[in-house]
Amino acid sequence: MTEEPVSLPAALASFTEQWSPRIVTTVNDYDVRVTHVEGEHVWHVHDHTDEFFLVLDGELRIFLREPEGERTVTLAKGAVFTVPRGVEHKPYAPVPTQILLLEPSGTSTVGDRHDEIPDHVDATTGHALR
Repeated sequence: MTEEPVSLPAALASFTEQWSPRIVTTVNDYDVRVTHVEGEHVWHVHDHTDEFFLVLDGELRIFLREPEGERTVTLAKGAVFTVPRGVEHKPYAPVPTQILLLEPSGTSTVGDRHDEIPDHVDATTGHALR
């Protein structure tokens, strides 16, 4: 846990990599992560945890494969959405976007099961904020 306040704009300004989250703080056993995103992520599933998204700037679409069928949710700046555990999903940002994620510490950005990971997606459990 950090002992000083963290400025989210400063944290986001400290790196430029896409789909490569930085851990800004922890809450109990959860990481609060921020990242830049643009383009497609990868279809993936978190078998044991929900995944919380908050759009800080830009727009994020999350494609979902649910028992009822496929659908897409669109999150504008300031919107939040939680993907339930076990739901296959693929985030996509049509424009440069900044997001905040809340996930249990150690959760992989590509989930427990995923498609092939493209070069622009960082398969990580989060990087320390510099």
